[in-house]
Amino acid sequence: MSTVLDQKTLFSAIPTIKFEGLESDNPLAFRWYDESRVVAGKPMKEWLRFAGAYWHSFNGSGADPFGEPTHLFPWDAAGDAITRAKAKMDAAFEFLTKLGLPYYCFHDVDVVDYTNDVADNERRLQTMTEYARQKQQETGLKLLWGTANLFSHRRYMNGAATNPDFHVLAHGAAQVKAAIDATIALGGENYVFWGGREGYMTLLNTNMQREQENFARFLHTCKDYARRNGFRGTFFIEPKPMEPTKHQYDYDAATVIGFLRQYDLLGDFKLNLEVNHATLAGHTFQHELQVAADAGMLGSIDANRGDYQNGWDTDQFPNDIYELTESMLVILEAGGLQGGGINFDAKIRRNSTDVQDLFHAHIGGMDLFARALITADNVLQKSDYRQIRQQRYASFDEGAGAAFRRGELTLEQLRDYAAEHGEPQIISGRQEYLENLINRYI
Repeated sequence: MSTVLDQKTLFSAIPTIKFEGLESDNPLAFRWYDESRVVAGKPMKEWLRFAGAYWHSFNGSGADPFGEPTHLFPWDAAGDAITRAKAKMDAAFEFLTKLGLPYYCFHDVDVVDYTNDVADNERRLQTMTEYARQKQQETGLKLLWGTANLFSHRRYMNGAATNPDFHVLAHGAAQVKAAIDATIALGGENYVFWGGREGYMTLLNTNMQREQENFARFLHTCKDYARRNGFRGTFFIEPKPMEPTKHQYDYDAATVIGFLRQYDLLGDFKLNLEVNHATLAGHTFQHELQVAADAGMLGSIDANRGDYQNGWDTDQFPNDIYELTESMLVILEAGGLQGGGINFDAKIRRNSTDVQDLFHAHIGGMDLFARALITADNVLQKSDYRQIRQQRYASFDEGAGAAFRRGELTLEQLRDYAAEHGEPQIISGRQEYLENLINRYI
């Protein structure tokens, strides 16, 4: 990728990636991800449902605010917009197929370059939707979810659905309509809303109540259109606290759930949670997963990680087995994701310029999730992990504690219980033991 390559030879030297097991030293093979291996009653491929991110993998140039692109793709110089888009899609489906990814995800402008002409953009996306439909039929790949990019164009500098200018909101609606149409035509299983600029930079010029009411109305309007036109999948909201705006209205899982509940959207929406977004909000990824799972809202995952020394969304490929093992404990106990999968919303580094780097990144991420799934299942099935947590709350399972949970005790009765029974016994939380337990099974 450091030099422009002939597209016909871009991935030709890369074999189909296969499972070879722990004894393999082949860097272009899976050591943990065996898609047919049954874990907790289901094959790995059903628990994990991996997807490739069209934007980072095939649009990410490696450019940053301080330097020009380092990943130079052959399709970028392939001719007009449709010719470039078809060349990119050919390469994308070849990559996804060789890697064995069952799904992919896209923003509208990832698939084909847009102009400022609404009708022309719709024609372009319709052309590429038909081309993608043919590619799906040829390869068996499926669309996990589609979405519209309502944050990159300068018209969206103050948001899309929350923009103070109705004209801008209407442009956002036009994009979402076209993206929903494409998602339906491709059999997309879900549709995502990420409010990259649905927020504010300063309250001095912001009517926050009106913006959130408009956002809710926008979501209802989009949802109603999709349902009228046959979409039966789940809508996802993806939380993020800030960046590019100072404060975004979809700050974290709890904030989004409260918003959906307030505006009567819970029945159609769940959450698409991203690792790096969780850490930017001051949470662990495990925390965000648990909040969503407890509310019955755990829909899908954008898999990546941040950098401990950088306070922004670096979108690196996941590599922390401890983080993912704890995350898979939450997912397993929740019964799995509801409708979604694990989308690698991650990009290779600016100085990773070989074609193989994109494969190494995905292989590592897929193997890591597979290892975490196996480890978490072993913890749940073979250790006293569950029993320790159950015992910690045992006082609420019988007697006065159970009566309190049933709502049968008054405040006066609680006072009398405290006075009668004296000072509570100090009971250990056993945190170090549990941390050692996770390490032992890893």
